Amino acid sequence: MLVVDDELGVRRALQRGLTAEGMDVMVAGDGPSALRMALTGAFDVVLLDIMLPGLSGYRVLERLRAEGVRTPVLLVSAKDGEVDQADGLDLGADGYLVKPFSFVVLVAQVRATLRRGAEEGAGRRLRLGSLLVDRGAREVSFNGEPVPLSPREFAVLDCLAGRAGSVVTKDELLRAVWGDEQAATRNAVEVYVGYLRRKLDAAGADGIVRTVRGHGYLASTAEIDAALDTPRPR
Repeated sequence: MLVVDDELGVRRALQRGLTAEGMDVMVAGDGPSALRMALTGAFDVVLLDIMLPGLSGYRVLERLRAEGVRTPVLLVSAKDGEVDQADGLDLGADGYLVKPFSFVVLVAQVRATLRRGAEEGAGRRLRLGSLLVDRGAREVSFNGEPVPLSPREFAVLDCLAGRAGSVVTKDELLRAVWGDEQAATRNAVEVYVGYLRRKLDAAGADGIVRTVRGHGYLASTAEIDAALDTPRPR
């Protein structure tokens, strides 16, 4: 999930707490960074503060919905007026939390939102720049052109794209893609990542899937790198 708040202490506290609850958390501290990251569609839920530098949470949400990104968004604000909450919900928010809020209630809200997303997310699309991953149709395209993948290659890309900007270890890929298959090994992960990368490169989507030596693999784009202040590999 993506946590957006302009206060560093709040971001760190929420990241620690939600990570301890078993969630994979990335953070942003301003509106433009939040928008760049959320536009990828790579998050299961966005916890979005309204009062942000550069671009308000309202405007971030408005842009996301205008671009067709249906990622669930929980708005957070010190404003507790009915009009404020109605404005956020009318823009497409999936919930509204008033500061100060109970962390227990926050976790419950996030989990409820994730459950709804899991039920509705069969047709959800993930976007990595010009690369689209249609989870419902199990199809991939780049710049509108189809990229034919085997079921296993698609599963690898789906796992990486679903955690765009974060490193996914070989063991995590092994569990997510091969499950309990006894014959599956880390070498199988390397082989299929290689197959996937070659097909993406041939389609023009080179550099999206990278190897992070000693750790695993990463799906990212220049926009995500800019938001996270991560240098692009040469």
